[in-house]
Amino acid sequence: MFNFHLTRFVRLSILYKVLDCKEMIVDMGFGMDAFRLDGKVAWITGAAYGIGFAIAEAFAAAGARIAFNCRDERHLDKALEDYRAKGIDAMGCIGDVSDEAQVERMVREIEAKLGVIDILVNNAGIIRRVPMLEMSAADYRQVIDIDLVAPFICAKAVIPGMIQKGHGKIINICSMTSELGRETVSAYAAAKGGLKMLTRNICSEYGGANIQCNGIGPGYIATPQTEPLRQRQPDGSRHPFDQFIVAKTPAGRWGEAEDLMGPAVFLASDASNFVNGHILYVDGGILAYIGKQP
Repeated sequence: MFNFHLTRFVRLSILYKVLDCKEMIVDMGFGMDAFRLDGKVAWITGAAYGIGFAIAEAFAAAGARIAFNCRDERHLDKALEDYRAKGIDAMGCIGDVSDEAQVERMVREIEAKLGVIDILVNNAGIIRRVPMLEMSAADYRQVIDIDLVAPFICAKAVIPGMIQKGHGKIINICSMTSELGRETVSAYAAAKGGLKMLTRNICSEYGGANIQCNGIGPGYIATPQTEPLRQRQPDGSRHPFDQFIVAKTPAGRWGEAEDLMGPAVFLASDASNFVNGHILYVDGGILAYIGKQP
C-alpha cells in the first residue's frame, strides 16, 4: 500500500510540474510563432533546385522573403518558373559565389530590392568523384573554392549588415564528410570539413553580435545530382551504391530534400537563438550506426 501511494504521489508531482512548465512556457510567450520567419530576408545560394530549393520553399512558407542565385540565365529562368509554380515570389540573381566582387554586387541588389539580409544559407556546392591520385590540383582547387571559400565570401559580405541590424542567421550546408572520409571525394571532404570549422569560427567571432552560425549535415539525399547512384541496373536490381546506402542507414532509405525543411527553419528562426556553432546532421542515423555484422 505504501508503495502504491508513493508511486501515485510521484506521478501527481510529475503531472503538477508538467502543468507548471506549460504555464511557464505560456508566461514566457513561447509558442510556434518562434519558428516564424515573417518579413525576414533570406538568401539561399544555389537554390535553383534540390536541397536549396526545398529550404527556400520552407522559408517562404514560414513567411520569409526569398532571394537566390544561379550562375547563368538559363538556370535562373527555369528556377523562377519553378518558384512561381509554388506560389513563391522569389528574387533571382546571376552570380558566382566564389567571386568576391560578384557576391558584393548580389548582396547590394538583394538589399536594394528586399532589404538587409537576415538569413544566409550557404548551399551552393559541387562534388567531383575522382580518386585522389587522378585528380588535378586545378579540379581540387575548384571544389575548395566553391564549397569552402565561397561560404567565407558570402558570410563576410552579409555579416556587416547583420551586425548593424542587431541579429543574423547563417546556415552552412555541410556534409557527413565533415566527419567522415570516403574514396574519390578528397576535395569535397576537405572542403566540408573546413566548412564545419568555419561555422564554429563565425560563431566564435560574431556570436556576441547576436549572429548564430550553424550547419546542416545532410545524409544521402535523393536529388538530381545523386540520381545516377539510384538508377536501376539493366537486370532490374538496385545500384550497388544504392544498396550500400540503404543498408548503412538505420532509416532504411535515402533522405528527401523535404527532410531538411524543418531543421533549416529551426536554425533560421528565433527558436534557435541560443544554438550556435552546431552542426545538425540530418542523415537518417547513418553517422550513429556502425552497420550490421556480416
